[in-house]
Amino acid sequence: MIGVYDSGVGGLSVWRELVKLMPDEDYVYFSDAAYCPYGPKDPAFIVERACAVTDFFLEKGCELIVVACNTATAAAISYLREHYTIPFVGMEPAIKPAILRSRSGVVGVLATAGTFKGKLYLSTLARFSGDVKVIERVGEGLVETVEKGILDGPDVEALVHRCIDPMLAADADHIVLGCTHYPFLQPVIERLAGPSVTVVNPAPAVARQAQRLLGKKAEPSQRKGSTEFNSSSKDISILLRLASL
Repeated sequence: MIGVYDSGVGGLSVWRELVKLMPDEDYVYFSDAAYCPYGPKDPAFIVERACAVTDFFLEKGCELIVVACNTATAAAISYLREHYTIPFVGMEPAIKPAILRSRSGVVGVLATAGTFKGKLYLSTLARFSGDVKVIERVGEGLVETVEKGILDGPDVEALVHRCIDPMLAADADHIVLGCTHYPFLQPVIERLAGPSVTVVNPAPAVARQAQRLLGKKAEPSQRKGSTEFNSSSKDISILLRLASL
């Protein structure tokens, strides 16, 4: 059984990639919606919540936990790995492939404030940025919009424009999605950015890492796994709706 954890519904973008790779596995998803968004919250509080969710997964019998939240990964993954024996997979900043493949020498990164402060993001940026210009933008309002189940429309376009227009004006040819909520808006981002811009979603790579850690091979299986959805919020209607997309 695999535990998948996010501050809200965003981790579903990782969960669906996991299910594609390992459809025969059983999953437990936990949305910490009562405390979403994590972006502006104190790192110590996020660690506290991550430990509470980890304890929940252990009670369920999970053998692997995917922290499908960039902010929680930045704030808590080191602590979790030090204090628990169960393996964890966190969200890796996808800036390395974007930087290495950029033709214009400009890359945009869309993330939360907490992610931009994370050691892993900062160390990856320092190691690989070189002469490439990296434009960082906090996706203000995007998480809240996805949490409401609103994935398109004029208001969403206005929010996305405000985030990506400075990147496009600087000639960015890659936009990295640094929050698991943002892939739900990827069609809008791609439409507004245009065909010359590559939008980078790290979720498939995270799913492959989970598969490697479990030692699973991509083999056909007659068994179809199940997913149990949980939330710290009483209302899980949007969680279930987005899970069915």
